[in-house]
Amino acid sequence: MNAVLPQLDELLFSAVEGVLVESVEATDTVVKVEARTTVGRAVCPECGSWSGRIHGSYLRFPRDLPTAGRLVVVSLRVRRFVCEEASCPRRTFAEQVPGLTRRFGRRTERLRSTLVSVGLALAGRAGALMTDAFKIPVSRNTLLRLIASLPDPVITTPRVVGVDEYAQRKGHNYGTVLVDVETRRPIDLLRDREADTLAAWLTERPGIEIVCRDRAPFFAEGATRVAPQAIQVADRWHLWHNLGEAAEKCVHRHHGCLRPMPTPQEKPQEEAEPAALSPWPTGYRFAERTRAKHATIHALLAAGHSKRSVARQLGMTLNTILRFSRATTPEEMFTGQWQSRATRLDDYKPYLDQRWQEGCTNAWKLWEEIKERGYQRGYGSVRDYVSRTLRGRPQPVGPRPPSARAVTRWILTHPDALPEGDRLHLKTVLANCPELTVLADHVRSFAHMITHLEGDQLPAWIESASATTELPSLRHFAQHLLRDLDAVIAGLSLPWNSGVVEGHVNRIKMLKRQMFGRAGFELLRKRVLLA
Repeated sequence: MNAVLPQLDELLFSAVEGVLVESVEATDTVVKVEARTTVGRAVCPECGSWSGRIHGSYLRFPRDLPTAGRLVVVSLRVRRFVCEEASCPRRTFAEQVPGLTRRFGRRTERLRSTLVSVGLALAGRAGALMTDAFKIPVSRNTLLRLIASLPDPVITTPRVVGVDEYAQRKGHNYGTVLVDVETRRPIDLLRDREADTLAAWLTERPGIEIVCRDRAPFFAEGATRVAPQAIQVADRWHLWHNLGEAAEKCVHRHHGCLRPMPTPQEKPQEEAEPAALSPWPTGYRFAERTRAKHATIHALLAAGHSKRSVARQLGMTLNTILRFSRATTPEEMFTGQWQSRATRLDDYKPYLDQRWQEGCTNAWKLWEEIKERGYQRGYGSVRDYVSRTLRGRPQPVGPRPPSARAVTRWILTHPDALPEGDRLHLKTVLANCPELTVLADHVRSFAHMITHLEGDQLPAWIESASATTELPSLRHFAQHLLRDLDAVIAGLSLPWNSGVVEGHVNRIKMLKRQMFGRAGFELLRKRVLLA
């Protein structure tokens, strides 16, 4: 054992000075290491003076990292020193071993740092499950206390800062995340997204030169108020996303151009008459239930049962059996129902029929279209009309027209990246609609500005897009850029953007889901900044 002790000393306490291993005792579950300190002096934590006068000694039992699946407990003998400074209010103090113990600590520093790393990565409940696998079981509250005891990180003043919002509770509370764009590291989290809060944060750091943000007005106001010398850069992804939304609205407005109108074919008048005889179509619950009852009642009557016997067997009243027996066909039972009652949807049914023939078979989309035309009722009436009436009609002959979203995707995609089939479809759509051709030209010129960082061409693009009277959504998008023109030009000219900030926003979402949405702001802030 005497030959092994120096090796254990070097193995267990290689990074710790002033500790000597005296013995090691191993059982099936625990490894107990007896050690003592060897330094001759210690510094007083109160006055900072050194003392070599020993008052006494005692044992400490800090837990250490496990080895071979066994719990390691260090039996460490430490000493108490007498403070030799007469003016110091502390008469005695216990020595601490740097890198091994701390005041009131029940774990070694390396075990503590391991638990902190687990807590920062997995938080409470999941981290506690992981510590069980490591054979160092602790509770989730212990991990949360260790994270809460960590000191706040030192926040340096970045040269390029990215600002964006994140949801503490979606739709109710939002905070602000700030990222050093050059190092791609988060530097702080704010409790809200108000302009005053951001302005106060920027006031303490006057060295910021560039602020990358989206086009939210509160971020623009806070940065302009406190740091007018900083260059504000609008994020290019948000600009492209907003342009895509405006382009989809334009394509939807010209949905009739996505496919030529089919030539109407005259149908004999006699074909519509049978439909009038059966106002309730096949598949409707009332009609199917009535037909089934009619068939059952007439079958029992034909088998020789009396009407009273049929009423007892089917659990119906005699009057109901009499009415069914008098009806030769089930359609005779449909008269007098509410199917002929006028509804508020009647004025919009011709438009729904036309859009159905054009190929739009999405009931929600049809409801949104007639809402823009003045329909004030809910979605259920449109859904019922589509499912009961329009679904039974034959679709127009020919290929189904592309959706507005598909055409928008073709326009927003680089022509060289489009598959051959999509390129041919887009060419056909643009040939049928000059307005969409103009839209595609404006989108591609804006994409050229983004990819080649030619922000100086933006004023000319805005002037050209504002003149498109047939594309109101594109015109509104262009005019809206004038409100934040300097930041948009900077975003289309400088290489900086908020992409790294969006990545950290997604990371915050992951951390919140991991903590089941119950973590407070302080815990979330430390996990974001220290992990």
